[in-house]
Amino acid sequence: MSGSMKALEDQGYQIEFHSHAKAILEADFPEVLEEVASVLAKLTIPIEEIIGSGGGEAKGTQRLRRALSERSWVKTCFEIKKTINGKERESISHEVDHVRSYDGVGNVALEIEWNNKDPFFDRDLENFKRLHAEGAISVGIIVTRGTSLQDQMKQMVGRFVTERQIQGFADLEVYRVVPTVRQRDAVLRRTSRERDPLTFQEAWTDHFVSDKYGAATTHWRKLEDRVSRGVGNPCPLLLVGLPASIVTFNEGPKVLSEIMDPEEKE
Repeated sequence: MSGSMKALEDQGYQIEFHSHAKAILEADFPEVLEEVASVLAKLTIPIEEIIGSGGGEAKGTQRLRRALSERSWVKTCFEIKKTINGKERESISHEVDHVRSYDGVGNVALEIEWNNKDPFFDRDLENFKRLHAEGAISVGIIVTRGTSLQDQMKQMVGRFVTERQIQGFADLEVYRVVPTVRQRDAVLRRTSRERDPLTFQEAWTDHFVSDKYGAATTHWRKLEDRVSRGVGNPCPLLLVGLPASIVTFNEGPKVLSEIMDPEEKE
């Protein structure tokens, strides 16, 4: 494994190569490994971003997208047309969020799945498979929440509500958390039940994590399950799992003001 990927593993990232992706990247696209590792090594996501995103894409992953774009990883729509005797019979397009092109060598495709519904993995892997079969890409890369990040999400959200002394829905508003009626009712049912009622902190943490970062969302185990079943095969793949260590606590006032500013443009 290249030194850059080994350094990521030392930071807790999960790294897996499939279908000779390692050999292809090291031989033909060494810059890819260095660029991806360089961007990921600097990635941090303050816990406030995870809370304020409401389960959507945290600004940290938006920063990751911008960092890749700055290194010429651009959104690309591949259009594949098939003709018979000069007449177009089929036209299929596949859009990939990040593609790095090398003249005379080929293309590498990359998708970031921070927190979508897990069938998005099927879409990504099948896209990669078709594009590889047509010679449009040489390797596909998927970045998603790693095992430690998924498993420690409840613990980290619990730490947030404890340290910020969150006692009710009003305390969450400063972090731009505005629960729906359904979400409020689910939390209040847990705090008001006669048998073993939960504190607000416990009830909100349980509901937030299960509702926004549950088992049916995009994370490492869901990705690994599909790859082990052959989804996307034989496209060479590099899989990257983001570790819990990228989540930071106790950021300074400047960082938090930028996170909480609803007018901030990404």
